[in-house]
Amino acid sequence: MQIGLYPGTFDPVTNGHMDIIGRAVKLVDRLVIGVAQNDDKGPLFSTAERVEMVRREVARFGDKIEVRPFSSLLMHFAEELDANIIVRGLRAVADFEYEFQMTAMNQRLNADIETVFLMADPRHQAIASRLVKEIARLDGAIDSFVSPTVAEAVRAKVKTSV
Repeated sequence: MQIGLYPGTFDPVTNGHMDIIGRAVKLVDRLVIGVAQNDDKGPLFSTAERVEMVRREVARFGDKIEVRPFSSLLMHFAEELDANIIVRGLRAVADFEYEFQMTAMNQRLNADIETVFLMADPRHQAIASRLVKEIARLDGAIDSFVSPTVAEAVRAKVKTSV
């Protein structure tokens, strides 16, 4: 059984993330979306809120996708899941440099788990969660970057965190 793990902070989940998820789910028997706790990044949403947000967004894919929070080393989480593939999305050259370094380290930690890179659809290459939050904080339109449900949640959270 091919088990894929797509890790990220998903703060918030964007159309770019959903594009990668939609393509990754076709490559594996089961896809786990790992929502990283990562409080160091100062997330807008709590881990529980991000997990629930991603669950709502991936519900259309049925039971082939599971969404789980994690706070451990990525490779330890992958081993716990019996994942044999890590899925990563690439938007630009800067992403590649960072991901190349991470993949090399992960390979040293467990050579049995492969990393698969999926290029972002050109329509989504500029989308970054960080930018979505910044645009929302400055009262800009984020509707073309996230789903309507996520846009509503981001706008509500930004209003209460000011």
